[in-house]
Amino acid sequence: MSAKKNRQLKILEIVAEHEVSTQEELISLLRVEGVEATQATISRDIRELRLKKDRRGYAMTEQEKKAPTGEESYDGVMRSSIVSVEPAGNIVVIKTLAGVAMAVAAAIDHKNNDIVVGCIAGDDTIFVAVRDASLAEGFINEIKSGYIR
Repeated sequence: MSAKKNRQLKILEIVAEHEVSTQEELISLLRVEGVEATQATISRDIRELRLKKDRRGYAMTEQEKKAPTGEESYDGVMRSSIVSVEPAGNIVVIKTLAGVAMAVAAAIDHKNNDIVVGCIAGDDTIFVAVRDASLAEGFINEIKSGYIR
């Protein structure tokens, strides 16, 4: 995960758990979490995260609270894009709708870290290397049962 993404996730955690009324206070709380950032960086993060400031301090807007999480976004991309899944030893070949193979590969990398060694994606085809051929069938069943229409 990038340093920016990690910092922004920490900011969201902090404002959810604490009443943070100033950027300086947020910087101090981030420092306690081991995250160093300048005031200018925090200001940009607040703007990008669309945090609002009310009488209690910074908070997520209602719209942002309802936005899908990373997991929900990954599930949505996989559910709407995978066409077929076939085994080839410890390689699983996944066909997707045109143009979305890279997004599906990113979702697979994110979701299956203990099974998947890595993915190579083209326009509509993904080669997924699983740790062992014996794990391929379970991985295929997971994909078929959860993500193929």
